[in-house]
Amino acid sequence: MALPVSPDLHWTLAPSVLVPIAGYAGVYAWRFRRARRESGPRGAGARHALCFAAAIVVLLVAVASPLDGLGEEYLFSAHMAQHVLLSDIAPLLLLLGLSRVIMRPLTRRLLAVERALGPLAHPITGIVVWFALIYFWHIPSMYEAAIGNPVVHALEHASFFTAGVAVWWPLIQPIPMRRPLTGPGTFAYILAAKMGLGGLGLFLAWSSTVAYPVYETLPRVWGLSAIEDQNLGGALMMVEQSLVLAAVLLVLFVKMLASSEQQDLRRERLEDAAAV
Repeated sequence: MALPVSPDLHWTLAPSVLVPIAGYAGVYAWRFRRARRESGPRGAGARHALCFAAAIVVLLVAVASPLDGLGEEYLFSAHMAQHVLLSDIAPLLLLLGLSRVIMRPLTRRLLAVERALGPLAHPITGIVVWFALIYFWHIPSMYEAAIGNPVVHALEHASFFTAGVAVWWPLIQPIPMRRPLTGPGTFAYILAAKMGLGGLGLFLAWSSTVAYPVYETLPRVWGLSAIEDQNLGGALMMVEQSLVLAAVLLVLFVKMLASSEQQDLRRERLEDAAAV
């Protein structure tokens, strides 16, 4: 068993990590300014800018802060926190930072891809991609391959981010889909996505055996044994999925009530006009 040590916490300033994020931020700033000139706040407003800025901060915390080294060299729970940020929080904020006007140069291409996908261009595909990528990288052999190889680790991170974009796109729809989520299907979609991944968190939180033996060989920090660390990581995933689910359900419920109220007001105006 590895002896307890004090973790070496440091920021990662590698160009391979920072340059892509900086490049994407630059492209977004360019498109945001143009969209603002073309359509004003409706096309590129403060909400879009704040959400995108928050997404960049979350990405930096995930891949450049001490969290990255802590998860790779010491703690499963830290690695799980990194996965949560990359696969759930950052994609959600990123998509909230986009609009049809901001994405206008890509709109036709994305619509062409959607037509080419045919029946696969469906919200269910988003959930399938989400589960397939997340669970694939939590297979012990794949998980440990990512820990031991920087290239595989980068591919894992890219897969998590792709999974997050896939699952959040049908709900946020920066560009409207031809087969959008409607009515109860919207609630069922997010319930399936979050409860399905929460199951993995539940398993890890209550497991009594170490699923990833590599953590039994790494230095132990903060008095956490390998199994306690794994249980903490599973609990973190489970709680995060539950909190995000509750927040999204609340937003959907409020929007449903607002839409119902608008329909009632519209119906009353039509009835009043007909009575005159």
